[in-house]
Amino acid sequence: MTEPRQITVSKTSVSKLAILALAIVFAAGLFVVGFDQGHIFSLVYGEQAFTDLYIHELTHDMRHAAGFPCH
Repeated sequence: MTEPRQITVSKTSVSKLAILALAIVFAAGLFVVGFDQGHIFSLVYGEQAFTDLYIHELTHDMRHAAGFPCH
């Protein structure tokens, strides 16, 4: 006859704090890639940041790949 076997299943849970931190990082990244039109650098450069669009130019191709129209 066969002997019964005991199977142990261990569950590891992801911390809710870690999920919240990743959600914040994702939202910030989505803003930077998709919606920033000089807003971040305007804190330092003022109105000039809205015409230079440094982050827009650095992430231009990524914006199109993600489906954000920009021009």
